[in-house]
Amino acid sequence: MAPEAKPITKPAQKPLQHRTIAAAVAQSLRDRILDGAFKAGFPLRQDALANEFGVSRIPIREALMQLEAEGLVKIHPHRGAIVSELSTEEVEELFELRALLEPRLLKASVDRLTQDDYETLKQILQEYSAELRAKHIRRWGELNTEFHRLLYRHAEQPRTLAIVVNLLQECDRHTRLQLSLTDGMKRAEAEHAELLRLCETGQITAACELLRTHIEDVGKSLRTYLKQHQRPEEPR
Repeated sequence: MAPEAKPITKPAQKPLQHRTIAAAVAQSLRDRILDGAFKAGFPLRQDALANEFGVSRIPIREALMQLEAEGLVKIHPHRGAIVSELSTEEVEELFELRALLEPRLLKASVDRLTQDDYETLKQILQEYSAELRAKHIRRWGELNTEFHRLLYRHAEQPRTLAIVVNLLQECDRHTRLQLSLTDGMKRAEAEHAELLRLCETGQITAACELLRTHIEDVGKSLRTYLKQHQRPEEPR
């Protein structure tokens, strides 16, 4: 008698299912946050969300981590996840300050940039491009901050540089959100490369102007997105 054929088993699909469910949960929560249904400080409790979506806590946790990477959620060790504060007024102020201060630092620093500096800056842009394509959101803001900081490192204006580094860190979540939810990735990649080329070839005025418009356009793009997706406050 021929041996009984064993049933063919399919590879486990749980990891893929979790990622797919997590993406769907993240999109639903993202819509509600940006639409204003979930206000800043609103608690996002994993148990309640798991019950609402009819899933386990694993994809809920992955979705919340994704939203934290985009700057929409803050995860606290003991308080859990809450909706982050995000306003067009805050975005406008942060990016206006950057557009005012960063070209001044670049102008003071660019003549002192060394070949080693340029090699490091090019390596940062290569990693930045790779992380954009891999959608490693958490690294985008970090690399963006490091790129700008290195451009200004020789300005010999330590107080202004400290202010700008703080602004860059505050803009980190805004930058990640702008790249994640708008068409800003290709533009950011191209403008960073062009900015570096202008600096390296001594076109300082053009480099400072590109930097200023680059910062202003990122802020404008994010404000436009927020205005389109956030409901106006209801009259009291």
